[in-house]
Amino acid sequence: MREVLFASCVPALWIITAIHILFLALIVSRYAKTKQPIFLLTGMICFGLLYDALILALGSFMAEGPLLLALSRMRYVLHGALIPLIYAICACALNLNGWKKTAVWGLTGILSVLGIADGCIRTLGVAEVAGVCRYISLSAPAWAETVNTFLTFGTVIPLMIVGIFVWIKQKTPRLFLAGFLMFAFSGLGAACLELMFYISMYGEVLMAMFFFLYAEHETRKDTPKH
Repeated sequence: MREVLFASCVPALWIITAIHILFLALIVSRYAKTKQPIFLLTGMICFGLLYDALILALGSFMAEGPLLLALSRMRYVLHGALIPLIYAICACALNLNGWKKTAVWGLTGILSVLGIADGCIRTLGVAEVAGVCRYISLSAPAWAETVNTFLTFGTVIPLMIVGIFVWIKQKTPRLFLAGFLMFAFSGLGAACLELMFYISMYGEVLMAMFFFLYAEHETRKDTPKH
């Protein structure tokens, strides 16, 4: 199984990149028609996932150096900036208003700023696995590690909890599946740490897909029928 994963890594990275491009184009088209914030938020997260996949795919033929380092640094910055938007998606799904909505958006903004700082301050080093040259995090201050851990687990777990609530109240499992599948593939990646970056990308694709399907479900539900 390990050998199959190593052999499939590079072509799969390009396929995943293409899927994210299609998702992003579809999401942008739907936002242009509906002006629904949830499509915009989903599109921003999908852009970050697309960039991440693209830079990893480029690492299949780009050598280490200043250009790949700069592009890779931006992977970490975008991750820190955009992953907190999961909280804003949860707020939209729960139809929060007033101080609750303000609090969630405030938390999202604070985490995005901290995430950007985290991405900027990390020390990166080269690692080559399965034919992919990529820059990985070697070290970071304690506060940055705390922020990174929170962004990793403190977004997906609340997403699953909100997803269960939405499943019960709105009769759709889409939001829960977005969080659960991301969490599940991250767990699978722990079984092969060398390829965790690659295995978790399948979870990212599924998360983006179910975010889109949930946004589409909510938009169609709210559209008057003639």
